[in-house]
Amino acid sequence: MQSRLDAETTPTTDAAALSAWLGSGWPVAEDWRPVTDAFWPSPPGRSLKRDILQRLAAGAVVYPLEPLRALALTPLSRVSVVILGQDPYHGPGQAEGLAFSVACGQRLPPSLRNIFRERQRDLGLPVPAHGSLRAWAERGALLLNACLTVEQGRPASHAGLGWEVLTDALVDAVARRPQPCVWMLWGAHAQAKVPRIAAARSAGGGDALVLTANHPSPLSATRPPQPFVGCGHFSRARAWLSQRGIAIDFG
Repeated sequence: MQSRLDAETTPTTDAAALSAWLGSGWPVAEDWRPVTDAFWPSPPGRSLKRDILQRLAAGAVVYPLEPLRALALTPLSRVSVVILGQDPYHGPGQAEGLAFSVACGQRLPPSLRNIFRERQRDLGLPVPAHGSLRAWAERGALLLNACLTVEQGRPASHAGLGWEVLTDALVDAVARRPQPCVWMLWGAHAQAKVPRIAAARSAGGGDALVLTANHPSPLSATRPPQPFVGCGHFSRARAWLSQRGIAIDFG
């Protein structure tokens, strides 16, 4: 699927791009559309659009340009791993619409450095030359933040605007499928979704492996009760999915 950022009709400014896409909708894989199409006309969806447009009109710089990029790169039918983040990066050029991922050419944030550190320890893979996790998304890892936009220099500035209603519905959609799925829940914010995942699965969802650890932030990555560094989530996910005939590549 072609990115709107690559299209000839892309507006010339970030604010214009976001304003235009709020009006027409961001591209997502077809099997996500029942969820997103139900959200935008709802009261939370309309309120979210209004609030972001008001902030743009007031001169706020909002990231990322493609808030629903995870849904464009990872169709619902292909999700085998879910990694839940909290908020997009709020520095210029960092956020690219995928949890924990930064655009090529950007310096690795501390949490992502620890993710690559654990991946290297667990799987023996070298630290990549860039921080984009697009390849993971294209291989079936849904990299989903709870809140999908943020203002420059203001972490969590769009929390509570309505994105969480949509992302909870996306979590439900994954958990209700019959396909096996690994949930990598790093930190208390992600782990708060455990009851939601269980409730959705009770409606007929498939096998699930729920893995929990501290957040990969330097503040908690090596501390009790569940240090992120040493958790072995990548190898555990790969082995569990392989037993069910599903391959996942974190390379």
